[in-house]
Amino acid sequence: MELVSQWGMPVLMLLAAGVAAGFVAGLFGIGGGFVVVPVLFVMLPLLGAAKSEIAHVAIGTSLATIIISALRATHAQAKRGAVDFEMLKTWAPWIVIGDGVGVWLASRVSSNGLAMIFGVGVALMAVHFLHPVLREKRVSDTLPVGYARVGIAGGLGAFSSLLGIGGGTIAIIVQTLCGRDIHRSIATASGIGVIIAIPGTIGFMIIGLGSQGLPVGSIGYINLLSVVAISATSIISAPWGVAAAHKIPKHILTPVFGLYLLFVAFTMIRHGLGY
Repeated sequence: MELVSQWGMPVLMLLAAGVAAGFVAGLFGIGGGFVVVPVLFVMLPLLGAAKSEIAHVAIGTSLATIIISALRATHAQAKRGAVDFEMLKTWAPWIVIGDGVGVWLASRVSSNGLAMIFGVGVALMAVHFLHPVLREKRVSDTLPVGYARVGIAGGLGAFSSLLGIGGGTIAIIVQTLCGRDIHRSIATASGIGVIIAIPGTIGFMIIGLGSQGLPVGSIGYINLLSVVAISATSIISAPWGVAAAHKIPKHILTPVFGLYLLFVAFTMIRHGLGY
């Protein structure tokens, strides 16, 4: 009975976070980190995480869960023929390099500093969801190439690994600015989430080896217990999000998600400031 009372609530929270993360991954083409990271900030102390390690474990673990949810969403989208695999192939090397830069930066930042970075990054994403001024814009008929591709893809990888997200929002903005259909952009963004999450997970695992105050069931900054629980339900719910993305008008769901992101940003910034 004592075991149930100790682990019951954390496990339920993680399972619920997995459902939400998977659905959001399929719906918006994002990795689900905006859902997973805040939940982990609440849950990790219950697993014995020291305050100084919470942000790094939350972000590293979020990236690990994105591998599963984004893979599931990409598979579901690929069956609809919506994924641009040529874009994934040409962008992947620069995204991975940017990923490495982001992990290195994370290793140099304190837990509070990382929470602040996450909060500010989420606030910027919230502005886009609430007031997407770029939604109807079109600056090109082709995707960036050359140095533009290197800069955008590398920056996308670095920013996403720092926040523990799949980078879908930025990837979708870039694609729609270049004249891509929104549904194809969302589908391809799921694949970008996979490319970001795999090296990011490995990186956070490495930089966290030997750290003190890690929660139970961790290898480096990856908490395997959380990964298993969240992934178990995100696998189920990701196809629901994909189906909803092709049926529910985005103008209904997007502002609601934007308000959620504002709440998350406020909470994380307060945490970063030590409140």
